[in-house]
Amino acid sequence: MIEHKKISVNKGGVRLDAALLSYFPSSTRSFIREAIASGDIQVNGRAALKGVKLKGGEEIFVKRLLEAQDNLVRPVSNPSIKAVFEDSDLLAFDKPAGMSVQPLSCTETGTLMNAVAAKYPECRALGDRPLMSGALHRIDTNTSGLVLVARNAAAFNSMREQFANQSVRKTYLALVEGSVATGGILENDLVHDPTLPYCKMIDINSRNAPRSPQRIFHAVTKYSPIQHYTVECEERTLLKVEIYTGVTHQIRAQLAIAHMHIINDRLYGAFAVEDMQGHALHALSAAFRHPSSGDETEIQTAFPYWAK
Repeated sequence: MIEHKKISVNKGGVRLDAALLSYFPSSTRSFIREAIASGDIQVNGRAALKGVKLKGGEEIFVKRLLEAQDNLVRPVSNPSIKAVFEDSDLLAFDKPAGMSVQPLSCTETGTLMNAVAAKYPECRALGDRPLMSGALHRIDTNTSGLVLVARNAAAFNSMREQFANQSVRKTYLALVEGSVATGGILENDLVHDPTLPYCKMIDINSRNAPRSPQRIFHAVTKYSPIQHYTVECEERTLLKVEIYTGVTHQIRAQLAIAHMHIINDRLYGAFAVEDMQGHALHALSAAFRHPSSGDETEIQTAFPYWAK
């Protein structure tokens, strides 16, 4: 980390962020932008905008600026996070709804990977995405359930290859509105909804779909009803769901498209449920080849409270 540095600008006509990157090549453009936005960069004693052009002769004061080597998950202990599976290669956690898997910035805390980095420091620098800390996949913040984490590079590479080949068999539980009598297979080409500033997936043939989407995601989901409930005169169905692809919001989007809305998943059209944390979707289990032994391995979490 770069702290309490003063720079005298000799040449003008350069943007502030570009000038800072030339002075501090060990940092990154994104860290420089964050430092400017937070007021940690001052020009002649005042906060400045990232796009401002320097005239020459200014004095820049760097209070605090992260470097590329600092872009790791911050270890923060969380006693409530405990592994449901652990060996020398892999860890598995039952992530609660409402907690993100990974931070979006190395300054963020409160995620699953902050707790993992604190208790299992060997995971912290694993993989090609520093803020994943060895996590092999993600689930949505408001989805609960299984998250797999590698403990060494060989295990990480083996498992990532299996995820890339779609040979990891992932099973979920979803509690949906209404009565679902039979199972089936859903197959959709999904695209990002361009009318929203945040992520939501819709079918390519829907009204809001872009005419020429940049990317189309083919999603295949199998579902089968395993239990029916009646809650205050409202029918609900517990589904076992298996996914063969790994598209963002795949289960949530495809079930909603098929008029099977996940309980409390308001983004995809479900009714709100008072005092419920997250929505009723749970990553139950994953089956794969163990990275060391090659044995078929399945790890399963406990059923969530809404599925008992």
